[in-house]
Amino acid sequence: MATITRTPVGIIGAGPAGLFLAHLLHRQGIETVILESRSRAEVEGTIRAGVLEQWVVDLMNQMGLGERMMREGHFHSGITLRFNGESHHIDMAELTDGKRVTVYAQHEVIRDLVAARLEDGGEIVFGVSDVQLHGVESDQPSITFRRSPDGPVEELRCDFIAGCDGFHGPSRQTIPTAIRSEHQIVYPFGWLGILTSAPPSHPELIYAAHERGFALLSTRSPEVQRLYIQVDPKDDIANWSDARIWSELHTRLEDKSGWSLTEGPVFQKGIIAMRSFVCETMRHGRLFLAGDAAHIVPPTGAKGLNLAVADVLVLSRALTAFFKSNDGDGLAAYSAQCLRRIWKAERFSWYMTTMLHHNPNETSFEQRIHLADLDYVVHSRAAMTALAENYVGLPME
Repeated sequence: MATITRTPVGIIGAGPAGLFLAHLLHRQGIETVILESRSRAEVEGTIRAGVLEQWVVDLMNQMGLGERMMREGHFHSGITLRFNGESHHIDMAELTDGKRVTVYAQHEVIRDLVAARLEDGGEIVFGVSDVQLHGVESDQPSITFRRSPDGPVEELRCDFIAGCDGFHGPSRQTIPTAIRSEHQIVYPFGWLGILTSAPPSHPELIYAAHERGFALLSTRSPEVQRLYIQVDPKDDIANWSDARIWSELHTRLEDKSGWSLTEGPVFQKGIIAMRSFVCETMRHGRLFLAGDAAHIVPPTGAKGLNLAVADVLVLSRALTAFFKSNDGDGLAAYSAQCLRRIWKAERFSWYMTTMLHHNPNETSFEQRIHLADLDYVVHSRAAMTALAENYVGLPME
């Protein structure tokens, strides 16, 4: 017979969505258990970039989780768009009443959240397998799992389940296909990303549109820089020597001003594919999807982590209202409320992606339209303001 434990909210996944949700509920006196298929080392060691919207930074500080972020993060008041060999600065802070973004890697956010969760006495069960959801349409849902592949089955009974287990997790698949609809674009290009030991070449991010493909200059720390170039997502990283990567970065990023890119030793590189994806609905019975389990955005718009936090902020408020006041209105409205923000973020991420990348499947007419779009953005205050508002983060309702 399976060992049975109980918690008000069972959370599947120790990514940004699951960890933020646990912290938000803990501060309301609502306890949770997080189940995670990877080890702690794997969770904390998965290297992912992070650009945090202003409101997410404010939230982390309000929750007492932002000390290291404020010490080690990079605060950017603008970005540079580069095309036709010319650079155009978008002053986001000036356009949005002082708002900015913070470059702080997602895995660093994860490390901070995991450490604080364990310090609070919260439970994270790492390395679980055979995770299955049961009875999500009832008022007594449960999750069965094993702590190791050959371990005994355990059952975690919950009032609610939060599926924060990513695109490939079991939560979304629990929702019958007759109830959920999925919307997706798979882009015909990907990003080759590198980490290099070098000083910053520029104080803020540079987004470059070039006939050979997109390029992005970002930063990780005063000693480590993050750079990307558009490539075929099916390409083999073995085809890309360091010299070839640097050659493409110089070609795509440098402009007529004489600015130059600073090189350094490359100590990590890899190719990622890109997609846009949304699942509707995000709720089925007492199961609620959040983060990558419900939506994926291409990294061009820097929205992935921010959307995950937005989801669970809405969910935490709804769960708090239910547990403290027996008010289920927020839970009923959860999916619709989240999807309004998600589709706006998907639109912005799609817009940035299609405008900046060279799509080999497009006609010359379509490619010229993207250049016209860039030209309009950098010469129209209204267009710049719209881009800036979306980039720093739309207000939470």
